[in-house]
Formats: sequence, C-alpha cells, structure tokens
Amino acid sequence: MAVVWITREIAAPAERAWDELVDVRRWPAWGPTVAGARLDTPDPASGAVAVAHRISAGATGQVRAVVGPWVPFAVTGFEEGRWWAWRVAGVPATSHRVERLGDRRCRVGFEVPTWAAPYAAVCAVALRRIDRAATSP
Repeated sequence: MAVVWITREIAAPAERAWDELVDVRRWPAWGPTVAGARLDTPDPASGAVAVAHRISAGATGQVRAVVGPWVPFAVTGFEEGRWWAWRVAGVPATSHRVERLGDRRCRVGFEVPTWAAPYAAVCAVALRRIDRAATSP
C-alpha cells in the first residue's frame, strides 16, 4: 500500500514521545480529531475486561472522533517503543513511529494511506502537540 509519511524531530527522549502515542488517555490531547479512546483489555486469567490505558500488540478498543459515535479499533502491528498500526472501524488507518536520534532527541512520524493523504495536515498538528507534551517539564 502506498503511503504518505509526515515526521517531526523532537528534543525529548524517545520514551516520552512513545508514551504519548500508546496511552489512550493522551490521544485527545494531541489528536485533533479524537474526542476519546478506551481499550478492551481482557484479564488473561479470568477473561474479564480490565482497565488499561496503554495499547499493546493485538489490543482492541473504541475511539470516538470529535463528531461521531464510538467505533471499534484493533492494533494490527506493534513493536514496543518503535511502531504501531491500527484499523479503525475495519479500515486501515495511520501507523505511528518513534525513532531514537540520541538520548534526548527523537523523530516521531505518522504513515497515512495515500487515499487519506489530506489527513497528513491533521497529523502535522498532532505532531506539534506531541512535541509540546513530550518536551514540557
């Protein structure tokens, strides 16, 4: 699948940027189109749904856009500390990357399918917000 990449270098450790990307409680703070997100994380021992806030490989949940209902999502690819991708309402969506550039610098990026290329402008706003959050004390 052809994609459009949008990236930003950030003067913060890669771990700080990664935390922004994987904690669903933070998504509304940096995602201009995200009003909320929640995970469906079963407890492996009992199968009961437990409260969780960080996505991981195979995670599922719901996300709500600023306008619209809650829709399901599924994490379709995941490499801890570096990369994750998802499907939203069954449709391939953005992937998210963090690249370490040193102890206190990283590059954060979004991969947008070409059919959704105009969404790259929204991603640019998100990257500025992630930068602000990751570099604030």
